[in-house]
Amino acid sequence: MAEQKSAGTSIGSGQDCLSPAQTLRKAADVGAGKASMPHWRAFLLAVMAGLFIAMGAALMLVVKSDSSLGFASSQILSGLVFSVGLFLVVVAGAELFTGNNLMVIGCLSGRYGASRLVGSWLTVYAGNFVGSLLLVLILVGANFAGLNGGAVGVAAASVAASKASLSPVAAFCRGIMCNVLVCLAVWMSFAGRSVADKFLACVMPVMGFVASGYEHCVANMFFLPYGLLTQSLGLGGDASVVLLAGACSNLLWVTLGKLVGGAVLVGCTYWLALGRERPKAPAPSASVAEQGSADTSRLEDKSLS
Repeated sequence: MAEQKSAGTSIGSGQDCLSPAQTLRKAADVGAGKASMPHWRAFLLAVMAGLFIAMGAALMLVVKSDSSLGFASSQILSGLVFSVGLFLVVVAGAELFTGNNLMVIGCLSGRYGASRLVGSWLTVYAGNFVGSLLLVLILVGANFAGLNGGAVGVAAASVAASKASLSPVAAFCRGIMCNVLVCLAVWMSFAGRSVADKFLACVMPVMGFVASGYEHCVANMFFLPYGLLTQSLGLGGDASVVLLAGACSNLLWVTLGKLVGGAVLVGCTYWLALGRERPKAPAPSASVAEQGSADTSRLEDKSLS
């Protein structure tokens, strides 16, 4: 009876969270499910993820519009409200390109091939872009830029201009560090067992990357188009001009940085550290040991005779 109960118990039961090795196996299982998902379903869930991240980005603009906040306070509060987006992705269920960079673990483990991995990434990236643009259009219709006496619109144009003016090296490096933290948040959410676990796993890393000024390509799919539209509608105040070429450059280099930070520095590193371990052979039970001893005795008797 005890053996049946033990066999039916889930991996890591009795622990507050999964161990790193167990988390790696779960990441590979989750990746296999994502890789086998029909493209239309992955695309729809990716649209939802783009919408969720854009919601967090919009909340961040509200914080940025408050000029009474100091730099540090503004950055930390922006990170706290932005974490709503990743929390919705993790708990409500959606497909986010940045977090899905951890699918490299399942690919390295032999669960699916590189073509399915890249195909899933491309589908999800496109869906994230559509979801972000959907919220841009909704907020333009809602006159979101007019909140706080128009300060939200000024903040939107200012944020977009600062992102579009980044050099390729800065955008690339900020993209790396951002996705290190985002993928660690997703990794820890795999280890968590409750909604509260997943909430805490999302909040701290996200607050860290926003407060540090790192770049999130899916969030920028909202920030940059919304800043461009706000500027074109004359709602951006005296903010610097947002250049389309700069916006495209930002998305390109930040996305490449995401792949390095998430897929290589987090995914590949954890697989190299934990994925090649082979479980030790279990010690033989008493009955097996006795049977082996008996077989040995019979062989010795035969050899003597």
